[in-house]
Amino acid sequence: MQSLMSGGRRIEVEWFAASGGSAKGNGNGTSRPAVHLLHGADGLTFADGYRLAARTIAASGYHVAFVHYLDRTGDRRVAYTRLRQDFPLWAETVHDAVAWLADQPGTDAQRLGIVGISLGAALAFTTAAAEPRVRAILDYFGPLPDELARERPRLPPTLILHGSADPIVPVSHARALERLLQEQGTAHQIRIYEGQGHRLTGLAQLDAAARVGRFLGQHLQTAAAETSSARA
Repeated sequence: MQSLMSGGRRIEVEWFAASGGSAKGNGNGTSRPAVHLLHGADGLTFADGYRLAARTIAASGYHVAFVHYLDRTGDRRVAYTRLRQDFPLWAETVHDAVAWLADQPGTDAQRLGIVGISLGAALAFTTAAAEPRVRAILDYFGPLPDELARERPRLPPTLILHGSADPIVPVSHARALERLLQEQGTAHQIRIYEGQGHRLTGLAQLDAAARVGRFLGQHLQTAAAETSSARA
């Protein structure tokens, strides 16, 4: 377990080294792209599922940092009565986590991404709007924060994955994000899974994982330089 400091609080980070690498780099002097994995409002309640996702991404050649951003407010899962007041604190912590990730040995600071699930995706959008080092967002069921919907900031290339029957974050959020990215001319892909809710199962889950791998490969591997130029 590693950690970073944010707002005077210690934030734990679970580190999953890229395949062939180690916690201090990959051992051959070559920097790897890296991503943050941001859980949803369930926090660490279903941490094993998030860890499985982190290992899968790491096996494809990316360092993965699973950030326990709720440590900032001392929670294990989100207290919905404080969601609005706590969101800016978590966003600040994720921003601090991007700077921390960029400084990790063996990490290429020009090839950073965020995989966000639900609330984690909302934090990814907020962070990327102000942090040019974020080169790609992988959005699972993310709500587009009201402030971003109004201000319409430029976002990095984004993969949108959403269930058509999501009862928690309506699919209209995915469509609103798609329109924003279209207006900006930002590279993006969207996949709405018919009949799926706020969690993907079966073939939809496998398809989404494959799409994540391809999108990361396109925007954090071969297309890193192109992405950087597009956001300059």
